[in-house]
Amino acid sequence: MSNSRALRGQILHFLDDPAMHGEAAWQSLDDGILWIENGYIRTVGDAAGLLAQLPADLPLQHFPHHLIIPGFIDTHIHYPQTEMIAAYGKQLLSWLQTYTFPTEMQFGDPEYASQIARIFLKELLRNGTTTALVFATVHPESVDAFFNEAQALGLRMIAGKVMMDRNAPPELCDTAASSLSQSRDLIRRWHGVDRLQYAVTPRFAPTSSEQQLLSAGALLKEFDDLYLHTHLSENRDEMAWVATLFPEAKNYLDVYDRAGLLSRRSVFAHGIHLSAGECQRLGESGAAVAHCPTSNLFLGSGLINLEQLRAHGVHIGLGTDVGGGTSFSMLKTMDEAYKIQQLRGATLEPFQALYHATLGGARALDLEGTVGNFLPGNEADCIVLDLHATPLLQFRSQYCPTLKERLFMLNTLGDDRVIECSYAMGCCVHHRDGETR
Repeated sequence: MSNSRALRGQILHFLDDPAMHGEAAWQSLDDGILWIENGYIRTVGDAAGLLAQLPADLPLQHFPHHLIIPGFIDTHIHYPQTEMIAAYGKQLLSWLQTYTFPTEMQFGDPEYASQIARIFLKELLRNGTTTALVFATVHPESVDAFFNEAQALGLRMIAGKVMMDRNAPPELCDTAASSLSQSRDLIRRWHGVDRLQYAVTPRFAPTSSEQQLLSAGALLKEFDDLYLHTHLSENRDEMAWVATLFPEAKNYLDVYDRAGLLSRRSVFAHGIHLSAGECQRLGESGAAVAHCPTSNLFLGSGLINLEQLRAHGVHIGLGTDVGGGTSFSMLKTMDEAYKIQQLRGATLEPFQALYHATLGGARALDLEGTVGNFLPGNEADCIVLDLHATPLLQFRSQYCPTLKERLFMLNTLGDDRVIECSYAMGCCVHHRDGETR
């Protein structure tokens, strides 16, 4: 299928952070054209001005009661946990022992890992997510399987082998030396190939020795443009455990900092219980926090202070954190993010929420100028949201005269049914009525 086309409908994308720039942070077109040429954004503008410029043979699709936005960006998710999503009744540490570790033991089997990767990617696209930062397992086979499936779909994906040399079942433990060697081989095989990038992935401080964390830091110095992906300050018991395992560290973040793991491409999932000093250090380093609201509520982990992170200049993305998270849908994730702020006595504006799921996510992953909005030259990853996807949405939309109200309606009532089409590099990789390329 051609990756040159034009999409016509209501269009919205962000140019900057609404928290800083208000209405100047986004471009909204009631009747717009998104012109895609050879997989990249050629231009975006009013239909009245662009229709006459389109080549006669360029496919033009009209979406009259839809909203066209950049593809969602999920900054923290575990593909091996797809089969255990909605596992009942535990908090973080016991949940890992009861459900996560037994499930992940199966991913040394390449065929099994490929099967789950296909299901996982199908779910992402069905929910409008076109870029994600993804945990695999300790097995190199799990990374190969994931990248092979993502490559076949032409997706921009970031993933890495879990590094874990203690405090886990022996079947899931590597060593500092083996994790270094295996990660190095995977980086050479996959990093920068097509739209794939590698993330050095120590699971979290309790399951890595100091030597293994130092090995992770050595990889970041050895190769250019790698990501660091791990967990931080998700659960109070976890934090107390870290304090006993690393008594010399000033705080949880300092464990990673001492190993050389803080950089512009470091992404820390959760970050719920951070001190002001930790937030300041994250901001100074350019690192990002992936806010995972459905998981934080499901596992009873806590309520994140987004204002504190913003005040220190920390990049913030949204993550579904499947399988601790309860939905692949970034719309449902935005819904729960709003509720968390309500419980804190704060709020999350619908434009701000959508920013975090698109351009904010791209900034968190250091991908601004590549994905996240519709500026010319960006990769053409976009999704088409159907405002009439359900009878309730169609009815409710009549009473939403402003774009802000329509966005909040989508954030609150929307789910996978809203996603009519998902495009990657201008190719349709999901259609609600049947997958297509």
